[in-house]
Amino acid sequence: RLCLQICALLFASLYILCHFIITHFKKHTDFTAVQDDEDAAVNRIALGLCTFTLAVALGAVLLLPFSIISNEVLLSFPQNYYIQWLNGSLIHGLWNLVFLFSNLSLVFLMPFAYFFTESEGFAGSKKGIMARVYETSVVLLLLTLLVLGMVWVASAIVGNDAASRQSLYDLWEYYLPYLYSCISLFGVLLLLLCTPFGLSTMFTVTGKLLVKPRLLEDLDEQLSCTRLEEAVVSRRI
Repeated sequence: RLCLQICALLFASLYILCHFIITHFKKHTDFTAVQDDEDAAVNRIALGLCTFTLAVALGAVLLLPFSIISNEVLLSFPQNYYIQWLNGSLIHGLWNLVFLFSNLSLVFLMPFAYFFTESEGFAGSKKGIMARVYETSVVLLLLTLLVLGMVWVASAIVGNDAASRQSLYDLWEYYLPYLYSCISLFGVLLLLLCTPFGLSTMFTVTGKLLVKPRLLEDLDEQLSCTRLEEAVVSRRI
């Protein structure tokens, strides 16, 4: 119970921080400046889902440093009563919750938020939030069936045997737990590819904006050039 309370407090802190981050960088016309009450409610729900996903992502990033620091603190102060809550069960529970909510956000929450903001309800149905929820659920279900069908066809093309079908049946038990790791690997590769271009662009823009120092300039040479220009102007006059 204590571990759950600590996890809830940590996640609430991350959620509040992510909410301030998103509301700081969002456009002024988003989420709150919508005239229609229904669109404003949809945008607020999408904002909550995006904030939840960002909090989970930030928790996943900070989980490894938190585990290392908590382990070092426990090794440094093994007899301190006030830090005994930094135990192995808390770290294990945090890892499990982050893994669960990461897959939930990746597979369900983010696609739902996108389709929910784009939905308008089925033709002929009553307008409202629930009409958009129904349409979003149907679109998300159809997308899931489409992806599973493509996987089924690819499995049938690669190998039409019992082993391939059994591997497809083990999708929920074997492949989905590694989905988070695969997407994390893709994100790391994308980061490695984009970071050099971003740094080069940043230094280029910074070099254009900053004024170069004139500490190494020769003042005597500038004075002589100025005198020559003055003499040329005087002769012309």
